[in-house]
Amino acid sequence: MTDNIWAYHLTVAHFEDRDLTGYKVEALDGTIGKVDKHSYETDASWIVVDTGPWIFGREVLLPAGTITRVDTTAEKVYVDRTKEQIKDAPDFVRDEHLDDAAYHREVGGYWGDTVRRQQQ
Repeated sequence: MTDNIWAYHLTVAHFEDRDLTGYKVEALDGTIGKVDKHSYETDASWIVVDTGPWIFGREVLLPAGTITRVDTTAEKVYVDRTKEQIKDAPDFVRDEHLDDAAYHREVGGYWGDTVRRQQQ
């Protein structure tokens, strides 16, 4: 596991030349939506998940450090968080938050805290 929530785990194969848009996203306890946008920036990688009707069409920003596996055959991205943790994540508004450093710190803190709570 990496200490940087914005970097991929060393054990996760990721494909910088592959477009993940449209891939299903699987939480620990079920499907949460589809990848709507993603970034492969060094130490600042993330996916935006469109949750569809599951949580009223809300989008959620998930740092790359939450991703445990990318299955290119099944077109799925697996994350190590529960639906409830994802539902409780900070609100994401694309036009406001995509390039907002303060928002990224808030999100990084939230997801880092979920890791610390899981380890306790």
